[in-house]
Amino acid sequence: MAPSVPQNPTPAQALALLPKLSDADADLRYMSLNDLYNTLNAGASTFLTNDYHTSAKIIDGVLQTLDDQNGEVQNQAIKCVSALVLKLPPDILAPFVHRVSNIKTTHSVDTSIPSTALRTFITAFPRPLPGLPPSGKSQDAYSAISRVLIPRLLGYIVIPHGLENLPSPPPGMLEIGSEKGANSDAVDILIEVVRCFGPMLQDPEKQAFQKAIMSILDDERTGSVIKKKAVVAISILAVYMSDRLLSTFVSSTIESFRGSHLTLPKRRLLITMIGSLSRSIPQRLGPYLKTLAPFVLSALSAQEYEDSMEELAEDGAPNPEIEEVREAGLVALEGFLSSCSKDMRIFTDESIEAALRYVVYDPNTATDEDDEDMGGTQDEHEEDAETNGFDNDEEDFEEDGAMSDDDDASWKVRRCAAKALYAIISTRSNGDLLDNGTLYDKIAPVLIGRFKEREENVRLEILATLASLIRKTGEGVSLLSASVDEDIDFTAEYASRSRKRRRVNSDAGSFDVPGVFSSSMGLSSPAPSPSPVSGPKADLARLSTAIVKGVSKLLKQNSVPTKQASVTLLRDLVLVQNGGLSDSLGKVVEPLLDAVKSSGAPATGSASTSVGGAAAASGSKMRIEALQLTSAICDTHSSRLVAPYIGSIVPSIVAAIKDKYYKVSSEALVAVESLIKILTPPRSAGSEQQRKLHIGSIYDAISARAVATDADLEVRQRAIHALGVFLARTSGSSNVKLVTTTNKSKALGILQDRLKNETTRLSAVKAVDLVVASAVDQNDVQPVWARGVALELGAQLRKADRSLRGASLAALRNFVSNSVALASLDDDAVYNLAGMLLPLINSTDLNLLGPAMSILGKLVQRCPKKVVDTSLNNALCGVVLSPLGGAVFDSYLGLVKIIGDQAVGQPLMQGLLQNVGVSGDPAVVGKAIGTLLVSGGSTVGVKINDFATELRSSKDGKRKCLALSVLGEAGLRLGSSSPLEPTVFTDHFNSKSENVPRAAAIALGRAGAGNINTYLPIILSNSGKAGNLQYLSLHSIKEILQHAGKAHSDISPYTKEIWNQLLVSSQAEDNKAIGAECIGRLTIIEPKTFLPLLQSYLQDPTPTVRGMVIQAIRFTFADSDDAFDEILKPMLIKMLTTMLNDPNLENRRLALSTLNSATANKSDIVLPHLSQLIPLVMKESRVNTDLIREVQMGPFKHKVDDGLELRKARAPSCTKCTAYETLYSLMENAYTRINPLDLFDRVIAGVEDEHEIKVLCNLMLTKLIVLDPEEMVRRLDAIAERFRAILAFKPKENSVKQEMEKAAEASKGVLKVTVLLHNAFPAASTTAANVQGQAWKGYWEWVGKEFKPQFTAVENEVKSQAT
Repeated sequence: MAPSVPQNPTPAQALALLPKLSDADADLRYMSLNDLYNTLNAGASTFLTNDYHTSAKIIDGVLQTLDDQNGEVQNQAIKCVSALVLKLPPDILAPFVHRVSNIKTTHSVDTSIPSTALRTFITAFPRPLPGLPPSGKSQDAYSAISRVLIPRLLGYIVIPHGLENLPSPPPGMLEIGSEKGANSDAVDILIEVVRCFGPMLQDPEKQAFQKAIMSILDDERTGSVIKKKAVVAISILAVYMSDRLLSTFVSSTIESFRGSHLTLPKRRLLITMIGSLSRSIPQRLGPYLKTLAPFVLSALSAQEYEDSMEELAEDGAPNPEIEEVREAGLVALEGFLSSCSKDMRIFTDESIEAALRYVVYDPNTATDEDDEDMGGTQDEHEEDAETNGFDNDEEDFEEDGAMSDDDDASWKVRRCAAKALYAIISTRSNGDLLDNGTLYDKIAPVLIGRFKEREENVRLEILATLASLIRKTGEGVSLLSASVDEDIDFTAEYASRSRKRRRVNSDAGSFDVPGVFSSSMGLSSPAPSPSPVSGPKADLARLSTAIVKGVSKLLKQNSVPTKQASVTLLRDLVLVQNGGLSDSLGKVVEPLLDAVKSSGAPATGSASTSVGGAAAASGSKMRIEALQLTSAICDTHSSRLVAPYIGSIVPSIVAAIKDKYYKVSSEALVAVESLIKILTPPRSAGSEQQRKLHIGSIYDAISARAVATDADLEVRQRAIHALGVFLARTSGSSNVKLVTTTNKSKALGILQDRLKNETTRLSAVKAVDLVVASAVDQNDVQPVWARGVALELGAQLRKADRSLRGASLAALRNFVSNSVALASLDDDAVYNLAGMLLPLINSTDLNLLGPAMSILGKLVQRCPKKVVDTSLNNALCGVVLSPLGGAVFDSYLGLVKIIGDQAVGQPLMQGLLQNVGVSGDPAVVGKAIGTLLVSGGSTVGVKINDFATELRSSKDGKRKCLALSVLGEAGLRLGSSSPLEPTVFTDHFNSKSENVPRAAAIALGRAGAGNINTYLPIILSNSGKAGNLQYLSLHSIKEILQHAGKAHSDISPYTKEIWNQLLVSSQAEDNKAIGAECIGRLTIIEPKTFLPLLQSYLQDPTPTVRGMVIQAIRFTFADSDDAFDEILKPMLIKMLTTMLNDPNLENRRLALSTLNSATANKSDIVLPHLSQLIPLVMKESRVNTDLIREVQMGPFKHKVDDGLELRKARAPSCTKCTAYETLYSLMENAYTRINPLDLFDRVIAGVEDEHEIKVLCNLMLTKLIVLDPEEMVRRLDAIAERFRAILAFKPKENSVKQEMEKAAEASKGVLKVTVLLHNAFPAASTTAANVQGQAWKGYWEWVGKEFKPQFTAVENEVKSQAT
């Protein structure tokens, strides 16, 4: 056995291993090389630096084993080369390269060993990066490569490096031999030299490489494999060409295209080359496409097509060289369209025509071009004939032509044309060709006509391309079936509502649960979606019948990939249209169910082909997608349409539920939920006897799966959820005939049992939620079961799993909201349940606090004396010490009101007054006390006059604020019966305390909202006075307007006067914001009167007036109703356009905030016209040099960018929006309406902008990974360049701490996005010989080496966040 390698080996120990390299035993030679490899790796970096003798001996030994007759020994010797070159003295590297490049293999069978060793030498050193100084080892390696390897490749010395009279090198490895042509191994070496040392190559070397590569490409003796490698080489070399060299190269390429002796092979080669360049250097090649693209398009032109067809008619067979030119042209066109889409806009029509021309090109089959262009618009008789005689139509796919299919290569042309169309759809849809109808008018009909394509590879591409167009039309419609984990998140819903501004506060803080529940449970049969009059969806609806007709034929074929692609397309079609198969179900259901029943046989033909990013086809995958389509059909079509097929659908789904493959079974359980909804009232498809039979078989299947111990966890979870849907839909006495009492009791028992199992607990909670929410009588929630389940749900609130706690709280909320379920609980159960909720009554988790208080409110109504005890009162007193707001505070006030209504509020009142008092926020505490004071009346032990006395007598400012808040809330709730006069509040407007005047103004407004006729005239008289009194009056008016919808008297007689007062008072600097909000809220009350006035004020010459109006419009969006929207709709877009074009910089910033709010709250009005607004936002995100000025600061000049505030992200306290924030909001809410090319340009540009913009753009990049992965892959190289610059930036040593922290934060953000990009697109970071993504690959390797500690920390952080 070989000795172990010492920890710090010496050269002598390495030298001792060399004799065994000549041993006759191959195993000994291998083990010696292995020990040598480990020794070299274990040695220090200076291991052999000064020991030339040992270095030379080791080189001799390694080179000797490179010519070994044993392949394993040779491979180990190659490994030793990579370890050895990093330890050799720099002076020996050049001789080492010389010797390796001149090895003559006499014993080895593999002649590529020398080139493999050279490539190993090249890749062993750290790669230099553009813009960064190379490491010392990289410099030494490049010196050896430049002096020895490059002359050896080329056959002449390119750069003499100061040496004279050098001997001529031997014939170059790249020189073309007389017989065999160019050496493939030499081209591989050249590729590695350029890939690894491209940034260090000098222009003469790049030029020499270019010349050598082009000579290889031009030589007729060069084989196709070597030519492909040469194209890769020139594409990688182009990445490192200077602008001058690239311009010269492109010029020579153009001259070659224009040459009079341009042969077809040469033309194909040139087209292939520029197509490859478009992928490797898209940004640099883009400007040249204006000249280069016509050469490619000419090869695909109608003229050349007609000429070739005439030649075909004469010769009887197509010219294979012409076919290859077309294939190369379409591949290049796809590259242009996907990588340089913006530069190809001027060639849009020509590109579409070329792709359409050749997607139908089939010289082996006679076709009717007119039929192709119509794309399946035949009349009904033709349709019936084709459907009835489909077996004969299969001949379309196998027709005999002028030559055999083996000789026909036209399918490659058609496939490339389909890919080009896919590129057009993926890059030019959003806000572009999709909206103007081009894609549906020109492309879609031709794709539909090509469903009869005889070659499966092409057919799959066509189906994937059309499916992509349909998905683009969906505008954000989810194309995935629902699952157990995709239920509505109750706590998330609560949190979102708590952040939403609302016009009228709710007393109960409850939610519109029935609406959510009704839609999720499918209580009503879905009505057909009305076809839109215009737009992409209208275009899709027009072609829907033709699509279904063509796909229904394909579903009858035996090919699994074709059937799977067809099912996927139909699923997307149904989901995007929310139906669409009403007239065609008969054609689809039978073949669809055959697909559901299909065994998991391996796919035939090109089953492994990946189309349009789709996964490889398989029988199981097809069954899953067929089940998804079945579920979608049941969810989106009326029961009347589905009823005739229920007898076939149910057995197929039930059989799939029992399938052994867990993914099929799991998807079948999702589909069965849709079937349950169809079979049960009010939808009730089929006769009662049929429904009873089907319901019984469904129950048996899902109940068996729910308790099966051998079933996969996902299957059991979905079965439990399906069981919940089953019980919910069969509730009530009207459904007794569908499911027996025994089966219902057994199902309820299964759910209760599954609640106690840790792995199925969450699914069971959600199932119970459905059951209790839909309970109609005591049979649905039996008392014993109800008490046990309620207490079990309460016990789940102590668990650490947040999603489980949220789901349990949602179930309890539905439990207590249902009077039948709540009546099943006895007093002890109510008391115990209230005790389980008490730990949630704290401000630690506001998302759980709100619903917990809503549930307690119901329990208090059910059993007030048992629930309201000291513990609850103490908890409520503790919560109010925290700053509450939104829906959470509404729930708190709702609970307090219920406690007062039940006459058990005196202890709580004492606690609020004695234990809380002024310790909390007076505005919050005062509202709670005021609510309890009014609702409890005489039972709470205090009266309203007590607080009025406290207000008059107290000297403490906080106590006055608390008393004012209590009185204001009491006045609001008492309305006109309130004994309070306005002077109670106005007397404190002049208080010397800082907070009392504002508290008095707010309290005056709240009291005034309850008694407008008494209070409002006094408030308006004060608002006409200048100074602080005017400012305070605006706060009072704001409170009144906020509660105008709930006011006890009409505000309309005063609106005109309020408007006039607001216009005047809002001109003061301090009043702008509050005045604008008041104007906006007043506009909501009378939109017909005030909206046109606001629009006219946008033309006011005074910037402050326009700014006030812009803000006022923003305040109208969140709280308005449908009637307001009808008036707003005709004028909103014009107003937004006017705002965004405002000459005042600050007003444009306000306008961006208004647009942001409009997009979030009035999306149905804004989104159809977003194409008019987006360019204005994009404009503000660009650096405007006109806004950059120089400022003299002492002896220094400093540049100030006045437009920066308009671009960068805002502080949390800022009420204004910025360009990048607006883009971020639009990206999240309306990505399908934005041109992705323009958006990516702005985001990538923002990565190198100011710090705040960098942070936001990094966040946008993480979102775009999901929103548009295809475009993200194309932009990786551009992103890599920006990221590298940020990571390479080093702050000066004397930089302030803030600058150092910003740099560190920017680097961490970049590293995090880098990890996310790699996780999303791991193939892009590999070192495969792919011309696209070279910059990203190099960047990825550099980050992994240079920032390893930080990178590892960020990777761990990303992993922890993901879990």
